Amino acid sequence: MSVYDFTVRTSRGEQKSLADYRGQVLLIVNTATKCGLAPQFKELQQLHEKYREQGLTVLGFPCNQFMDQEPVANSEMQETCEINFGVTFPLLGKVDVNGANADPLYKYLKKEASGFIGSGIKWNFTKFLVDAEGNVVKRYSPSTKPLKFEKHIQKLLEDAKSGTPVG
Repeated sequence: MSVYDFTVRTSRGEQKSLADYRGQVLLIVNTATKCGLAPQFKELQQLHEKYREQGLTVLGFPCNQFMDQEPVANSEMQETCEINFGVTFPLLGKVDVNGANADPLYKYLKKEASGFIGSGIKWNFTKFLVDAEGNVVKRYSPSTKPLKFEKHIQKLLEDAKSGTPVG
């Protein structure tokens, strides 16, 4: 099983297979526009712009489970993030990342890369780095700024280009 086996909902309510991203390095993030960590959108966008041609895709999954910090409706999400934060990477439909209604993708991500204190997502902007084979490679805490692990992204992109197996 890999990330590519999952289908998620877009902000328009359509189904999107993550298999469409096969062969790309993914950075999957639960986002919230009203969160104190929202300035991370800028660094996520920088990574997206710098590495998308090399095979990186940043996928934002808005989540309203932490102090109602994502009040924007799915239909307005991409536009709000573009206007307020300059975001052009894909923002998918809102998800729950914890609890009984947690999105199956997030259940999988948490199983593959548990956090420092258990597997639950502790806050907005928890980041999962996925290699070009669809394997969850690393989990980063909400407080870890995206540019802090740029070298990990570069390495995965180099491995994908050279065909070097990750595991």
